[in-house]
Amino acid sequence: MTGDFTGKVVAVTGAAHGIGRSIVLGFAAEGADLAILDRDGEALAATAEEARAKGGRVLAIEGDLLDRAHVTASFARIEGEFGPVHTLINNLGQTAREKYSEFYLAEGETLDFVVGISLGATLHCSRQVVPGMRARKQGRIVSISSDSALNGDIGTVDYAAAKSGVLGFTRALARELGPHKVTVNAICPGPTNTRAMQRIPRAAYERARDAIPLGELCEPEDIANAAVFLASDKARCITGQTLVVNGGRVFN
Repeated sequence: MTGDFTGKVVAVTGAAHGIGRSIVLGFAAEGADLAILDRDGEALAATAEEARAKGGRVLAIEGDLLDRAHVTASFARIEGEFGPVHTLINNLGQTAREKYSEFYLAEGETLDFVVGISLGATLHCSRQVVPGMRARKQGRIVSISSDSALNGDIGTVDYAAAKSGVLGFTRALARELGPHKVTVNAICPGPTNTRAMQRIPRAAYERARDAIPLGELCEPEDIANAAVFLASDKARCITGQTLVVNGGRVFN
């Protein structure tokens, strides 16, 4: 990468941990001004400090992105303090409140939560930046989906449904915004070597690893590299696409 984000505002949701944190640091290394959003204030502050150490400006906003009033206020604050958002990375998502379970055991509250956090927040955050991008005829939206949306994994019906919605959102919005020179793309990670993945039982970790043709889990930085690329000028002619970054576990 070449640092072509200098002076550009990049907003990242779900920015405190794992893939989100790596995406923040990837853009920080490219000179972006970063607005980072997460409900875990302590971890968000730590990520912000890491990003600032790379030399960029960082605005950290703690709060619940399922709260639409908070979403509206947050993006108004970003524009007021940093200026228009050039790139939005929709990274927020969660498989379940507590643990994987088969669909027939799922409670309605859990279904609403998973769909809200994995799809609803993507819609509402994107809605905040689209009018400005459309008017300026410039912008990038990159949403993190999952290869569960392509493959279907037992115990993730609600999550797979929500992340499939992210792919449909990506394709439809890409058509709407294409005439306005705004690109919209998605990334489908597979099992990734995050802190959460490292906490699962060793046997389950090894099964996930062994199902990957490359023989190892992707690192969060692999997803970050894809996000930075799709938001860069090098990807100016790519829109409506899904980039699968999973070591070959699922083919698109």
